[in-house]
Amino acid sequence: MSFNTFGKLFRFSTWGESHGPAIGCIVDGCPPNINLGEKDIQKELDKRKPGQSKFTTQRKEDDKVQILSGVFDGRTTGTPISLIIYNKDMRSKDYGNIKDKFRPGHADFTYFKKYGIRDYRGGGRSSARETASRVAAGAIAKLVLQKKLGKKFKVIGAVTQLGILGCDTDKWNDKIITTNPFFCPDESMIKLWEKYLLGVRKSGSSCGAVIEIRARGIPVGLGAPIYSKLDSDIASSFMSINAVKGVNIGAGMNSAQLSGEQNSDEISQKGKKLKFNSNNAGGILGGISTGQEIIASFAVKPTSSILTTRKTIDKFGKNTSISVTGRHDPCVGIRAVPVGEAMMNCVLLDHYLMNKAQCH
Repeated sequence: MSFNTFGKLFRFSTWGESHGPAIGCIVDGCPPNINLGEKDIQKELDKRKPGQSKFTTQRKEDDKVQILSGVFDGRTTGTPISLIIYNKDMRSKDYGNIKDKFRPGHADFTYFKKYGIRDYRGGGRSSARETASRVAAGAIAKLVLQKKLGKKFKVIGAVTQLGILGCDTDKWNDKIITTNPFFCPDESMIKLWEKYLLGVRKSGSSCGAVIEIRARGIPVGLGAPIYSKLDSDIASSFMSINAVKGVNIGAGMNSAQLSGEQNSDEISQKGKKLKFNSNNAGGILGGISTGQEIIASFAVKPTSSILTTRKTIDKFGKNTSISVTGRHDPCVGIRAVPVGEAMMNCVLLDHYLMNKAQCH
């Protein structure tokens, strides 16, 4: 299987399966002399790990990361950084009775048809378990960007829609996001979301979500104008996340409903201070960052593993039915927030390094 590497100058390659002994990644292109310890990566992994609330899968994984290379005396050396996370709470027997069946909505059918073999234990390589490795790589990218861009730099994500229930992004509050199990930025919606998702879980069903990622303190000039636009690389990074089916940059799909006057982000200057009157472009024009807040969002489909019996086929081509038991998220989008943050950090660092190489 090829294409397990993401990035151009700042690159990471992930490896491992959902029910294998471990997962991990190798990060290449990290600048030297960045203070880095396992605790720096762990605090990001802790935001993503399962079993933290009744609204996520009850699989218990500590997701303890171990640095195997690329760090000496607490600082990066500029050589490849190898990271490993051991799997501890696998229940492969949960998948024994459906090992020959293709779960609707999962990659079972396509993996088997492409490779002629598949790991049926939780989807193997196609499992969202792989995203823990991305979060680890993103934690390193975040540290580098904090050092290079300073205190104004920040990437933060939130769930802005849970199933059929949205929230008011004008009420976005960074502090609220980190204090509730939904990563919800609008405090007024938390109780309603809780009631809604408990109902979804009790029915044995699932729901989707929309996640918005905001990046602040980004300099003007990141991105290349044609085949490596900053927004195209952000979109590509988000689309590579499990269960993501759509991406918006700024106004995104809604921009089709705006007039030219409404959509254009007017610019003015007072002294040395530049001002944009709006940010429908999401902080990116012509594939290059404007210096505004970068705003991008992605839609995550409902968790495909549900208790409701669904029609499918088996690997022998026979019609059958399936009901998926085991431990699954009623809304996998919730734990996609730190994954989205990680991918944004990786793309921004990659483009920061490319910009420095060409223009400075």
